[in-house]
Amino acid sequence: MEKSRTVNLTQGNVWKVLLMYSLPLFGSALVQQLYSLVDLLVVGNFAAEGALAVDAIGNATVVINVLLAFALGANGGCAVTVARHFGEGDNKRVRETVNTALVCFSALCAFIMVLGFSLGGLSLDALGVHGSYYQDCLVYFYIYVGSLPFVFLYNLGCGICSALGDSKTPFIFLVISSVLNVGLDLLFVCVFHLDVAGAAWATFISQALSTILTMFVLFRKLRSIKSQSKPKIFDKKLLKELTVTSVPIILQNSFVSVGNFFVNRCINGIDTTGDATTGFTTAFKIIMTCTISVVSMSNGFANFASQNRAAGQHGRIRKGFWIMTLYIMVLSVVFMAVFVSCPEFLTQIFVAGEKLSQTAMDYSVMFLTIVSFFVPVVGIKIIADGAVRGCGGNLGFTISTFTDLFLRVLFVYILVDVGWGFSGVCWAWAIGWSVSAVLAVAFWYFTSKKLPKTQQNATTQ
Repeated sequence: MEKSRTVNLTQGNVWKVLLMYSLPLFGSALVQQLYSLVDLLVVGNFAAEGALAVDAIGNATVVINVLLAFALGANGGCAVTVARHFGEGDNKRVRETVNTALVCFSALCAFIMVLGFSLGGLSLDALGVHGSYYQDCLVYFYIYVGSLPFVFLYNLGCGICSALGDSKTPFIFLVISSVLNVGLDLLFVCVFHLDVAGAAWATFISQALSTILTMFVLFRKLRSIKSQSKPKIFDKKLLKELTVTSVPIILQNSFVSVGNFFVNRCINGIDTTGDATTGFTTAFKIIMTCTISVVSMSNGFANFASQNRAAGQHGRIRKGFWIMTLYIMVLSVVFMAVFVSCPEFLTQIFVAGEKLSQTAMDYSVMFLTIVSFFVPVVGIKIIADGAVRGCGGNLGFTISTFTDLFLRVLFVYILVDVGWGFSGVCWAWAIGWSVSAVLAVAFWYFTSKKLPKTQQNATTQ
């Protein structure tokens, strides 16, 4: 059964292959994002101090995302490397890549955990976290750091399964885990009144379950991939290969996370009531529902491009780019329409009306209304980044991402300082996304031109 779920992305109708491969990836990202939104929803509606609880989780997440950049980089880098060797038909190298990744990224996870436990308090101080929610913020952060081994292994397992063409299994396990997370959130927050700590423990337990299930299936899948000789547990050449593919993704996520750190610091200083933080945290989480879903599909296309590049099917990559762009544009426009049409309703889902000030509501609505119109723009950027990365263009991918981060942080401080206030935060997002989208498309254009015109025989309709 496991072998049947290992899919070669170099064969078959491109429209159908990308659709059937991408839908579970989109579903997984959507469920995973809702997974984190549940924490906000439950504490925002049922915790004793809903808005302050949202502030605590929002600020803790900013610091957590800096650490998660390494887990996501490990996932993306390993997935592209596995997909390349799988496209080449080198089963031994596929298994050695997985073995090497598990060894190296486990050590990296241990280092990140030590860093997190050591610098958690200092990070929140540097972020400008203040007021009565500081302690809740610290508790949420420490519990999440304790769950990092599960986060690393789950993302690594999902990336490997996707690289082997199986995007369905991680989705199924994530749905199971998410249902458990909702139940535990309600139990810990509503029944035991653990508030922010309860939400953190619910995430910890749910993440552990999804990791155990994913790794169980992954090892069964790997055993079904036969090789003529016994694979190595660790390979230095593969470590270098993994590093080359992972570091740009780690840098991308680090840039974004560090950038968001400084943005949040600026927002925390807009007012002393916490209304700006509450509004931004809520609206940003809603916007991320779309962008993370698009990123997951882009990662899937990177695997598609990597497999086809290794197999010499360059025409499928070019055609697949336009097909995936169409899919993502439809998805982005739908999200944009929903966000623009009912920003008040979406905000009140996550923070009960009686616990949300009108000022916080206004901030959330402003961010959703302005930034949503640029969701299709960032969609184009993200798919172009995935195409470039899948074809080995790591430098262009890194430059476009760093430009996005740099401009967003720069213009947040400039526009807020010149008197635009919170609207400056919104327009900084629009500027960063727009300029980086132009760069990403330019890098894909030059990358696609370098792909050979000839290719091996394959079904490319």
